[in-house]
Amino acid sequence: MNSQAVSVSTPGRICLFGEHLDYLGLPVIAAAISCRIQITAERTDGQDVLLNLPDLGTQERFGLNQLPLTYQHDRDYFRSAINVLLRRGFQFGAGIEGEVRGRIPINAGTSSSSALLISWLNVLTQLADNSKVLDPKELAELAYVAEVLEFGEPGGMMDHYSTAVGGVIYLESQPAIHLETYHPKLGTFVLGNSQEPKDTIGILGRVKFGMLRIVKQLTELNPDFSLHSTDITAIPEYKDTLTKDDYILLKGTFSNRDILREALTLLQTSGSTSLNDVKFGQLLTEHQANLREAQQISTPKINRMLDAALAAGALGGKINGSGGGGCMFVYAPNNAEQVAEAIEREGGQAYIVSVDEGTTSQSRPAFERESVS
Repeated sequence: MNSQAVSVSTPGRICLFGEHLDYLGLPVIAAAISCRIQITAERTDGQDVLLNLPDLGTQERFGLNQLPLTYQHDRDYFRSAINVLLRRGFQFGAGIEGEVRGRIPINAGTSSSSALLISWLNVLTQLADNSKVLDPKELAELAYVAEVLEFGEPGGMMDHYSTAVGGVIYLESQPAIHLETYHPKLGTFVLGNSQEPKDTIGILGRVKFGMLRIVKQLTELNPDFSLHSTDITAIPEYKDTLTKDDYILLKGTFSNRDILREALTLLQTSGSTSLNDVKFGQLLTEHQANLREAQQISTPKINRMLDAALAAGALGGKINGSGGGGCMFVYAPNNAEQVAEAIEREGGQAYIVSVDEGTTSQSRPAFERESVS
């Protein structure tokens, strides 16, 4: 029996640029952050999986004697990861016991579920009978299958690649997956959890399907229309074709596309020199203006948190994730403590974070587990 415990740590993520663009086939820029989830686990003599989740005051327990596993609820990720690995040839003839701890805000748009799945898959592949250490990109692809495809959920691969690979990533999904990684000299961010529940379904119903409907309408009108290649200066010609709200949504989407392109150029030209912090912050704030006015995904509380953070010296910021609640973040390389205090005065829960590495793992003797702060 393997006497080693495996400890895996995986970061959460923020979407820097490209919010509500990935499902339209447009690229995104995301960053892993130093709020992380850790799973420490080992093989046991039995045939049960037992995971303690002290942060939630609960545990997950199920047997491995009848495989593949039957899902017990929606988004049953602990079981789906095992089923996906079984289909990839991994075998599990022993039990697994471990503990899950983390600092990533849950259900707040910071990819806690993807980070959990990346960690769990990283653990499972190393504790399988035919153990193997997988490349972060392989883990990301498996996590996408286990989280999105397995349960018929909407969503792209931004969360999985950003948490597995780490750093700052640029991701294109069309016409094929294309991933670039960057390591700019970025200072601190402050993440603020509004502690408002997200309205993901409502937001996607209005913004995603609204934009898909607009694109279909304009493509039928003009076959040359393209979210990728049409210049934003051509948008006014559709003003009389669309309703006022649809026109604002279209214009905001094109503006965010161009903001992302400008941000990508900033990352690419920074090289080993320091990033232009002021310009970077300005682009975040311009992105937020569109998300607030065109996509209408921000909330009054998040707007107040952002305003307070900017007044306290942050250089720029935006809502994070699908919107309607959840988290915001600001770029605050100089005075993160004051900015965090300003966010908390508005009722948010603040985390001072930095861009972080992707999923990591280490082995240690069984039963000598470290606690996670």
